[in-house]
Amino acid sequence: MTATDTLTFQLNWEPNGFQAPYFLAREAGFYREEDLEIEFVEGHGSPYAAERAARGDADVALAGASAVLAKQSEGVEPLAVAAVTQKTPAAIYTLRDVFGEPLTEPEQLAGRTVAPSATKTRILTAQLLTNAGIREAVDLLEVDPHTHHRVQHKLLDGTVDAAVGVVTNGIEIGREHDRTPDELPIGEYLDIYGMTLVTSLEFADERPETVRSFLRATARGWAAATRDPERAIDALVDRNATLERSRAIERLKFETAAHDLQFTPFVRANGWGAQDPARWRRLGETLSETALLEGPIDSDAAWTDAFRPADEPIVDEYADRVRPTAE
Repeated sequence: MTATDTLTFQLNWEPNGFQAPYFLAREAGFYREEDLEIEFVEGHGSPYAAERAARGDADVALAGASAVLAKQSEGVEPLAVAAVTQKTPAAIYTLRDVFGEPLTEPEQLAGRTVAPSATKTRILTAQLLTNAGIREAVDLLEVDPHTHHRVQHKLLDGTVDAAVGVVTNGIEIGREHDRTPDELPIGEYLDIYGMTLVTSLEFADERPETVRSFLRATARGWAAATRDPERAIDALVDRNATLERSRAIERLKFETAAHDLQFTPFVRANGWGAQDPARWRRLGETLSETALLEGPIDSDAAWTDAFRPADEPIVDEYADRVRPTAE
C-alpha cells in the first residue's frame, strides 16, 4: 500500500450522527496511518450501498445485514467483513398525545395503526408483532412511496398511532414540535444485526491487507468517538456544516448507536466487529419467511471474520478499553 491508496466508502445514507466514527477516523488520521485515503460517497439506503460494494462500484460500504442477504437473493454477492452494530437501529415511535399513553411494550400496539418508513423495517415490525401474538390485531400499513417524511407527517397529524423508523426519529420530531415522544427499539426484542461493513468477494480476495487496515482504523474511530463524542460530531459537521443546526440530535444518534446498539455481551467476549454464524442464520430464516427475498440465500456465505484484525488490542479488547463497565 502507499499513501495514494484511495478507497471509496459508500455510506448507506447522507452523513449523520450514526456515521460520525468514520469521519472522526479520517479527521484523526487513523486511515492515513494505514496508508489509506477514504473518499466518502453519500448513499440511498442499505440495499443500494450493499449492491454498489458487491459489484465493485465502491470498495467498501456501510449496509444493514438484512440488505446484504436481500441482495444475495438477487444474485449479487456482498460480503460483510465486520458487524458494526450488534442490534438493529429500527424502532417504533409515537407521540404521547397521539398514542394516549407511554409506549413501553409491543402488546400496546394491538388495535392500533402503524406506518413503516421502509420495507425492511416493516418486516421487522411484523416479526415483532408476530412474536408478541398480536400481528392480526395491528393495522400495519404498506410502505408509503414518499418514505419516512410522509410517515412522520401522518404521525404528527394523528392519522396513524405510531410510525416505524430508526432510534431517535421519535425524539427528533418530539423536540422539533415540542411534543413528548416514546420509542420502542426493535433491537431489544429481535436478535437482528444492525449495520455491517461490506465489500466484494473480489476486493477481499485481491486486497486482504487493505481490508484489514480499513477495519483496524475504523475500530479506532469508533473507540475514539465513544470516548469523545463531541469531537466525533465536530468531524461530522466539518463534512456537512448544515448539521450544526441539529448537533444535539446528531450526538444523540451516535451515542445511541455506540452504547445501545453496539455494546452487547457478544462484543465484550469477542471484540469489535465480530460476527456470529447463528445470528446470520436466524436472520436468513426470518427473511426467508417474508416476501423480501428474490431467491435462495446462503447465510454462511454472506459474511466472514477472516479480515477482522482480532490480534489488535483495540479490536480484541474493544469493550474493556472503551467502556469498562459494558455489560
